Amino acid sequence: MSVLRFEVTGMTCGGCAGRAERALAGVPGVAEASVNLATRMATVETDKPATDLRDALKTAGYPAAETRIRLSIDGMSCASCVGRVEKALAALPGVLDARVNLTTQTAEVLILTGSVAPATLAQAVTKAGYPAQVMEGDTAPDPAHRQAEEAAALKRQTVIAGALTLPVFLGVMGGHLIPALHHGINGTLGQTGWWLVQFVLTTLVLIGPGRRFYRIGLPLLAKGTPDMNSLVALGTLAAWGYSTVALFAPALLPETARAVYFEAAAVIVTLILLGRWLEARAKGRTGAAIRHLLDLRPDLARVERDNGLVEIPFTDLQKGDVLQIRPGERIATDGIVLTGRSYVEESMVTGEPAPVEKSEGAQVVGGTVNGAGALRVRAEAVGADTVLSRIVAMVEQAQGAKLPIQALADKVVLWFVPAVLVITALTVLVWLTFGPGLTHALVAGVSVLIIACPCAMGLATPVSIMVGTGRAAELGVLFRKGEALQRLDSARVMAFDKTGTLTEGRPALVHAVAAKGFDADTILRLAASAEQSSEHPIARALLQAARDVPAPEEVTAIPGHGLRARVEGQDLLVGTARLMAREGVDTTPLSDAMFDMETAAQTPVLVAVNGHIAAAFAVADRIKPGARDAIAALKREGVEVAMISGDARAVAQAIARDLGIDHVEAEVLPEGKVEAIRALREKFGPVAFAGDGINDAPALAEAEVGLAIGTGTDVAIESADVVLSSGAVAGAVNALHVSRAVMRNIRQNLVWAFGYNVALIPVAAGVLYPLTGLLLSPMLAAGAMALSSVFVLTNALRLRRLQSALAEAPAAALMPQPQEATA
Repeated sequence: MSVLRFEVTGMTCGGCAGRAERALAGVPGVAEASVNLATRMATVETDKPATDLRDALKTAGYPAAETRIRLSIDGMSCASCVGRVEKALAALPGVLDARVNLTTQTAEVLILTGSVAPATLAQAVTKAGYPAQVMEGDTAPDPAHRQAEEAAALKRQTVIAGALTLPVFLGVMGGHLIPALHHGINGTLGQTGWWLVQFVLTTLVLIGPGRRFYRIGLPLLAKGTPDMNSLVALGTLAAWGYSTVALFAPALLPETARAVYFEAAAVIVTLILLGRWLEARAKGRTGAAIRHLLDLRPDLARVERDNGLVEIPFTDLQKGDVLQIRPGERIATDGIVLTGRSYVEESMVTGEPAPVEKSEGAQVVGGTVNGAGALRVRAEAVGADTVLSRIVAMVEQAQGAKLPIQALADKVVLWFVPAVLVITALTVLVWLTFGPGLTHALVAGVSVLIIACPCAMGLATPVSIMVGTGRAAELGVLFRKGEALQRLDSARVMAFDKTGTLTEGRPALVHAVAAKGFDADTILRLAASAEQSSEHPIARALLQAARDVPAPEEVTAIPGHGLRARVEGQDLLVGTARLMAREGVDTTPLSDAMFDMETAAQTPVLVAVNGHIAAAFAVADRIKPGARDAIAALKREGVEVAMISGDARAVAQAIARDLGIDHVEAEVLPEGKVEAIRALREKFGPVAFAGDGINDAPALAEAEVGLAIGTGTDVAIESADVVLSSGAVAGAVNALHVSRAVMRNIRQNLVWAFGYNVALIPVAAGVLYPLTGLLLSPMLAAGAMALSSVFVLTNALRLRRLQSALAEAPAAALMPQPQEATA
């Protein structure tokens, strides 16, 4: 049994501590439990996993505090390494979950707060054979820097190994192809002298550049947990050892078996180093998206101080600082515009190409590019609190995720290396028993050891996730949880909230019809003038659409109906049909237009001038630009599209008809949205739901995948698996597009990796030799193994070229084109 001490939250009195203590004591396998209210710490003696204790406290209402710790790990080269590191971490008391990312060479460990020291986690991994250190805040090693260093070291070792191997390879292979070269070498050096040269050069390769395989692989082999390095070490040492015996103690071998394979050992090490160098270079490109996002931050910010303007590093910015942004400059941090007017290019954060107008009171995001105007901005968020920093954090978390599809690969790989050793032993035994002799047994055994390396299996999933989620961020889609990648791929229904998701969430002028003899633009100016002092959303919609609005001469409100005003010498009535009827204004000339507006769930605003009906303006919650194209694209993908709204049924159905949505649930309360999602799941299958408001949070959590509109509330975003940072409906299509592309890429990688090993291990073992007389050379096996990993990485890197699923829809005109009534 082990004793755990960890923090408990939610306790306010002795009764709370007692209930928490009883909850822990009730867990099967707990020998003793005590909870101290003053220190908020629990002490438990148990042989059960920490997850059981966490679940018991959560059920009792006093959750255990959890801490997430990141480790930087060296020496991992394949999926079996990942499995061993995760196993070493999971074995420690207090660890709730451990996830290791082969691509970034990091581990993320979730522990009960206070139960285990971070240094203990690093020591456990180091003891397992993989040197580790704790990553703490800004002192954490930069993955890009580490990958660059790794690539540089591997390049250097590959060049040295290649320089030492080339004379051996050319001498041996050239001697087979060109008899004169073979005779020339034997005539000058003699066979023993030539073998001695091979021994010296090959030994230098093995103890120099090849030392990394033996330093890691042999200790793990001794512990009974061999990895890919162990396979390479065994294969090359077998070839080198056999050749060394043939050179220095030939009497120990039969005369027919006295041959050397120094070139095989040297070439194997060189080729595998070459493969790892190519892998390291490719891995360096997988994190390009995050580096691109980080590069968006300017190095310096221009800040107002008492003594004038000063330039300071953006890392020194404080909340409340006032920044001056010149035309064309990047904005250093998130803030509010104090003065100035400009257009800001936000595509690097939102994925939307059109610049956004910014004026006093508007929010700006750090990393975006200012247009032609100058701005004064007050910093509202700095450091880790900025939008850009949160995006980077989300992407990093998603890139480190382990998808369910990877579980099978991990289980296979964990047993793969031991299985390869058994197959190798059987191969050698069969060749010794039934084959031509020891030489063939050695060649076949070494070939099996080398070609069976499971590097490609370990890389198949994480590199695709890393590249795919990074590219998704550049398209304005942030996967907060990596698992959402796989779940979204299986979604059969995409359900949307209406207000703020499919629509803009505020009334706008969508249609204008003028009576005969009147001009819609002119009437709109007059009506907007009358509405200037009103705060009603419909009045705001008219004001926003109008231009050059004059000041009214007088305005009188008519509660519940509208208002009466005098503008530019004209007497105006602005309001409902009831107001026109009360004032005796004949609305017959616009009756058809009013009927069409009401049928489309639009609010008609009527305007009479000097007692005559002049125009009807339709005000409605405008559909977001690109929403129709997005819905059509989802249907083409074979996804059912539904709308769930709390609005009146007539309004919801009108919007659905306009967008081409077939399944509508209207007049639904927040808890009713959860039931609606369950009904859709029963009818069609897994559901993805997109929403933006607090009332959407339960539905976002209920759906298999919740997509939050990035312009929505923090509550909605926290409940979601995916954040659509642009706020556009097209983001949902891009999220599905990325998910399907990444999962397709992962399946391709896994099929290749598994298929490669399944197909070539028997070939390496020599099953084709009785039929063709061909035996796979260990050198060719090393080359094929290296190319397998490079293929997987190259295939994953294709995701960097992934394009948006939709061509950008043209922006809707701010002012609708007026139509003249035929009446």
